[in-house]
Amino acid sequence: MNIYHIASLSLIIILSACSPNDESQSEQTQNKKIQSAEAQNITDQDAAETSNPQDEFFNNLTARCGQSFTGKLVSDDELDTAMSGKDMRISITNCSETRIDIPFHIEREKDVWDRSRTWVITRTNNGLRLKHDHRHEDGSEDKITQYGGDTSDTGSAELQHFPVDDESKILFTENGLTTSSTNIWSVGITDDIYSYQMERVNRKFRVEFDLSKPVDTPPPAWGHE
Repeated sequence: MNIYHIASLSLIIILSACSPNDESQSEQTQNKKIQSAEAQNITDQDAAETSNPQDEFFNNLTARCGQSFTGKLVSDDELDTAMSGKDMRISITNCSETRIDIPFHIEREKDVWDRSRTWVITRTNNGLRLKHDHRHEDGSEDKITQYGGDTSDTGSAELQHFPVDDESKILFTENGLTTSSTNIWSVGITDDIYSYQMERVNRKFRVEFDLSKPVDTPPPAWGHE
């Protein structure tokens, strides 16, 4: 057997080793990888489409339901000087699938508290709504109450903005508070901080609360006993 014959036999053996079955299996494996990648892309796209920052934001608040926290004024507007250094508390209460109440308490002086304010966040057909429930100590509503606004965009899981609504503009105008007709309220929640802010031109009020250290729950807000 000469060298050419040997080489030809070797080539036949090598080629026969690469059978159509092996090529088919390789093709199938590659196709499975492509299909798997395509399925993952579809899953990721579906998740992105169904993910709702406002739902996540609402759920982040609900996760703290039943807890209370201390806070303080962090803005420096001179109109809020009386609140500077005052002890503050919030509670996250009365949570349902559509509503969360957040009473906001301010210590006027030692062991004397103003419990007149409750922030109310509700779901609407178009997003979220923030309202301010202001009460007197006897539980009756203040003249300036139930004002606020609805979200105008999806925001994020950590921050939502609430521009003043038309109903509130009318209330402010009727009570000589026209400057409040451009208010934008913002509510934020992270792992460590709950924040509430009211802002308009030349005016900013902001308080922050430490979520890392829950405290004893204070008495209910006035009118919510």
